[in-house]
Amino acid sequence: MKRTQPLWILVILCIVGVMLAGCGTKEPAWDTFNGALNEEDFPVPKEASSPDRTTTNVAMDYVRYSLPGLKEKKGVPEPYLAAIKAWGWEEQEQKADDSGSSRVFQKEGLVVHLTVHDDYFIVMIPKEKKVTTKGLKNR
Repeated sequence: MKRTQPLWILVILCIVGVMLAGCGTKEPAWDTFNGALNEEDFPVPKEASSPDRTTTNVAMDYVRYSLPGLKEKKGVPEPYLAAIKAWGWEEQEQKADDSGSSRVFQKEGLVVHLTVHDDYFIVMIPKEKKVTTKGLKNR
């Protein structure tokens, strides 16, 4: 009977540990940024993770970043918009039917599309414009 007592204590501690780890998710800090994988001059929160870079799309070069806490209904968070503007990107005007979760930014002829979804966001760059713009700059 005494042998089972340490086993129960261990089980209870494991359950409490799992519960604390699951409840410990926090909001992104929005204070540290790295360059995006597909455009180094576009900020991405350091806390965001990208499992893979998707290049199968013919028209767009895009990367999906996981970032728990994002909500499509809330759109692009204000601290992230401020960081994007601080990095020199200007937001293009939105159409009336566009939601706040999809934004388009421009800097030095380069266009970046940013789309926010629940717990992830996507940074997209039109392939044709990226190649043309960078090709002209390098000459």
